[in-house]
Amino acid sequence: MSDRPVSDSKRGELSPTSHYFEEEDDQSMSNRPSSAQSRQAWNVDDDGSRDNQAFRDETDVPMPSAMEADDYGRVEKIDEDDEEGKENPNSCWSKFKNGLRCIWSTRMTEDTENDRELYIKTTIRELCIYTVFLIVLCIVSFGMTSETFYYYTKVMSELFLDSQFPDTKNTFRGMTTMQDFWRFSEGPLMDGLYWEKWYNEENVTETGYIFYENKLLGVPRIRQLKVRNDSCTIHDDFKNEITSCYDAYAESIEDKTSGKINGTAWTYQTTEQLDGSSHDGLLTSYSGAGYTINLARTKLASQAIIAELKQNLWLDRGTRAVFVDFTVYNANINLFCVIRLLIEFPATGGALPSWTFRTVKLIRYVTAMDYFIMACEGIFVLFIFYYCIEEVIEIKKHKLSYFKSFWNILDVLVIVISMICSIFNVYRTVKVGDMLEGLLDKPNEFPDFEFLGYWQVQFNNGIAVAVFFAWVKIFKYISFNKTMTQLSTTLGKCAKDLAGFAVMFFIIFLAFAQLGYLIFGTQVRDFRSFYDSIMTLFRIILGDFDFHELEAANRVLGPIFFILYVFFVFFVLLNMFLAIINDTYSEVKADLVNQKNEFEMGDYFKKGYNKMLQKLNLKRDKIVDLQKALTSADDDNDDKITFEEWRNDMKGRGFADSEIEAVFSKYDLDGNHVIDMDERIKMQEDLEGQKLAIDKEYEDITDKQNSKDRPRSSHATARKNSRAHSRRNSSRVSFNGEDSGDDSDDEDSGTRRSRGARVVNGVSYEEFTVLSRRVDRMEHSIGSIVSKIDAVLVKLEAMEKAKMKRRETMGKILDSITESDGGSDEGKKDQMEKLVREELERWDSQTSLGQSSSARGASPSGNPMAARNRRSRPSSGQNASSEV
Repeated sequence: MSDRPVSDSKRGELSPTSHYFEEEDDQSMSNRPSSAQSRQAWNVDDDGSRDNQAFRDETDVPMPSAMEADDYGRVEKIDEDDEEGKENPNSCWSKFKNGLRCIWSTRMTEDTENDRELYIKTTIRELCIYTVFLIVLCIVSFGMTSETFYYYTKVMSELFLDSQFPDTKNTFRGMTTMQDFWRFSEGPLMDGLYWEKWYNEENVTETGYIFYENKLLGVPRIRQLKVRNDSCTIHDDFKNEITSCYDAYAESIEDKTSGKINGTAWTYQTTEQLDGSSHDGLLTSYSGAGYTINLARTKLASQAIIAELKQNLWLDRGTRAVFVDFTVYNANINLFCVIRLLIEFPATGGALPSWTFRTVKLIRYVTAMDYFIMACEGIFVLFIFYYCIEEVIEIKKHKLSYFKSFWNILDVLVIVISMICSIFNVYRTVKVGDMLEGLLDKPNEFPDFEFLGYWQVQFNNGIAVAVFFAWVKIFKYISFNKTMTQLSTTLGKCAKDLAGFAVMFFIIFLAFAQLGYLIFGTQVRDFRSFYDSIMTLFRIILGDFDFHELEAANRVLGPIFFILYVFFVFFVLLNMFLAIINDTYSEVKADLVNQKNEFEMGDYFKKGYNKMLQKLNLKRDKIVDLQKALTSADDDNDDKITFEEWRNDMKGRGFADSEIEAVFSKYDLDGNHVIDMDERIKMQEDLEGQKLAIDKEYEDITDKQNSKDRPRSSHATARKNSRAHSRRNSSRVSFNGEDSGDDSDDEDSGTRRSRGARVVNGVSYEEFTVLSRRVDRMEHSIGSIVSKIDAVLVKLEAMEKAKMKRRETMGKILDSITESDGGSDEGKKDQMEKLVREELERWDSQTSLGQSSSARGASPSGNPMAARNRRSRPSSGQNASSEV
């Protein structure tokens, strides 16, 4: 069936029989899809929006022509019979499953190796989704912290750690004796906990505030841990002189006996009774049990408690640790500060102070910003659920091979950390609410926020690790760019060399660490333990060291140790490590020069831009066909178009029945199956408006593209005009010769734009001209060298043949001598002389012939065959021209 419209005269001559067969043809045509030039569906909404999916189908899916209508109808019926048992791809269930599959489709779940466009789309979709996830994660993590945390910690720590004792001017940081603990308790501790007067000595109206802003929750608590008198063994020589012995702290030798006075301060309580938790000090780890005393809500009552404990020797030789715990809350900034001051009394005597200030936000949702963070946390949980399903699908498909990829292991790690943090977030919210309710009911008891404070800090650490891994994971999605793979490729290629170097390095490093620990461990703080020795040696590599302290500890071995360590580790091993990295990186950079990116993002968007323009052109052509149909469909010229007239004309233009009915019903406002003059005018106005909108959209897209491709400076334009002759050589350039033919239009347009900017694929035409000339000269030189090599090979072959002939001649001479044994000596001599002379004459003739032939065959370029091949081989410029 022709795509041209049927004329009015021919339509008037159709007989009833012809109409009957025409209807049959129309029915057969309704059973087939339209051709690639016809339309698939007219889907124009009332608001003028256009359906791009129809054009995607008609441009991407090849359709049979009109000449194949009958055969196609029969084939379609056969296909329908064969696929009766199969699922309908257009059903709601199929669309739902396909939608779910698209949501969780990744490069590991889809076959992207053979489909370049699918690989690009999947990569971009994964990158976009992950970018949103990363933004949400950063909002959640950074929304729960600020610089206020630091200043709050600084203020509270300076108050209790740097306040001086009244008599010795010492501070908590410099505490060295048990007497210093009592000085601290009677002075800075009482003054810091109880702010009952203003600076003008007037009483404050509300007590229980530190710095007048920080509410002291409940009352502070002091707890001590002791060891038994018989906890260590005394040598036999000193048993008569030394009757008591208190070992270093261990939970198994704790003193659990009750004191001489009634009260919690003299009664041992277990960890379960105190609902406490262990704590790591400077010397060892301490349990949550011990002897406890709660201070009062006023300064005077607390001073009386401290005085009583001091008077009755609450601390003795068996005391190994004293804890001072309290918690404050600042409503202005909605922050808690959980404070623990620890004084350890080692078995050597003296005192070692340490402290912990945990500034945490336990009440999370108060302000509007907090509720925004809560909404982001909900989105974050949805993302975790999304990625859990994604990883389960990938594990189901790839089984154990899934865990061979570093990025997959990183995905699982981020998901696990995020899930643990989400669970703790819920637990913390519930637990803090319960504790605050109990605190309000019992204000004179100690509220133990140490457990929540500790795990809140671990929660913050977990979120920090998750954020770190999440940022590193970006390399997984941008690895299509060769520049982004330099780090992983360099580490991967030098892994074996680094492993061998690491063995050698740590042998020497650990040897120095043990040597330093054994020599300086008793005198230098930085070498007091083997772990501290290792960390100190790492600091020396970075330039952080105290040579004079080592020299003072041992005047002979100190300098020797330092010089040897710096020489072997810093000057030798460290430079070997850098050499391995540098050599590998140089190889990687050299490989990347000739390596192409997996795909170019710009090419992909350029292809989408061209497809969009193509779809707009198809839309415009369809509107033009409809406008023409309005003028030609009125066969009887009565200013009215019936449905039959409209259908016949539109059929001739290649439209499908669904399109014909959709357009007619849209503009048949009164529903009488006739489009009158008013309806035709309205239809013409709508079509013209749509056409103008498409033209405007087309112009906007082209203007944006042209503005991007326009030269950015007048200087570049001047250089382009002054060197126009270089553009004539641009025809020899090959633009992306490895790309498929489908991208030829895009490449041509990109070539023209690049030529206008005087740069092609990052190389200017001037540089390309110089390079092409160099290549031509190189080809000429190589051709001359090849011709000389060919001549040498010919001579070597001739020499080999001459050797073979000489061997044959000598063999004949020997055979003739052996055959003439019965002759006289004179006869043999004459015969040998004759054969030798003949052979010499033959050699002389062959030599003269070879010289003459070589002289005749000599040419300016050497081997004539090489010259002929070189003349037949096109130059680099000709190759480039043919590719363009």
